[in-house]
Amino acid sequence: MRKVSLGIAVLASCCFGFSGPMAKFLGAVGLTPTEAVWVRMAGAGVLMLAVLAVVRPRALRIPVGRLPLVATYAIVAVAGAQAFYFQAITRLPVGVALLMEFTAPVLVALWVRFVRRVRLPRAAYVGAVVAFGGLCVVVEVWQGMRLDGVGLLLGAGAAACCAGYFLLSDSMGDDVDPLGVIAWGLAGAAVALVPLARPWGIDWTAFGRAATVGDHTLPALAAAAWMVVVATVFAYIASVTAVRRLSAAVGSTVSTLEVIAGAVVAWVLIGEALGPYQIIGGLIVIGGALLAQSATAPPPVPSPAEPAVARQYG
Repeated sequence: MRKVSLGIAVLASCCFGFSGPMAKFLGAVGLTPTEAVWVRMAGAGVLMLAVLAVVRPRALRIPVGRLPLVATYAIVAVAGAQAFYFQAITRLPVGVALLMEFTAPVLVALWVRFVRRVRLPRAAYVGAVVAFGGLCVVVEVWQGMRLDGVGLLLGAGAAACCAGYFLLSDSMGDDVDPLGVIAWGLAGAAVALVPLARPWGIDWTAFGRAATVGDHTLPALAAAAWMVVVATVFAYIASVTAVRRLSAAVGSTVSTLEVIAGAVVAWVLIGEALGPYQIIGGLIVIGGALLAQSATAPPPVPSPAEPAVARQYG
């Protein structure tokens, strides 16, 4: 049973890994990163709300006292993380943007120590230093920051919002259903992004065209559908299922495979191959992040709130 659960967690990470490459196909037909994010959030939110309304209506009930927390979750953890990430991949390779985002566990460790003033094991600090060293290798600091500086700042923004996701998830009690929180979070993120995305101005005829990135061509509508159904809805459901079977700590650890999955998908579909320093640095970043996260993770106690911690938005 545990092997099956781990397999589901790995599958979820692989599905999430498609979001960046599919967004680049949408960009190839004229959609801006913010418009692509809105299409993803709105499509996935409506689909999840509709499915839950039929198969699990109780999941959609959010206690009044939890509404501010869910609203913050939608704006910071979903809309913020996705908007920063989709902007970052316009300036950075998908794999590098994911590496930046997955430094979130290090930021969580620093928040816990200096804001919540909780003393941490030495491994948390070692992990933070290791992850920072890995990022230095990724950006090749000895060459004077060879990657786009604005792209790196956007990636850091995605990491900060992803860290907010973990911290907000810790605040969710067992009086809310994780699937309901995810559904309302996606829908709420779409609403929050309306002023920026201006969906009424999206060139909807673009979805009838073919998108070409590198040596590959896909129908834009197929790329959007795959991003909504596979890289968002199916990925979230698989992630929640895996963590309910395992634990939040194990599920979030396995979710770091999204970095590898995203880099592989980007290499296969859009020809973005990472250099040796990005590969070596990436492995160091993942190792440091996992070390910091494991040092701050509490003993796993199964509860309905745990699945929300399984994932950060790529």
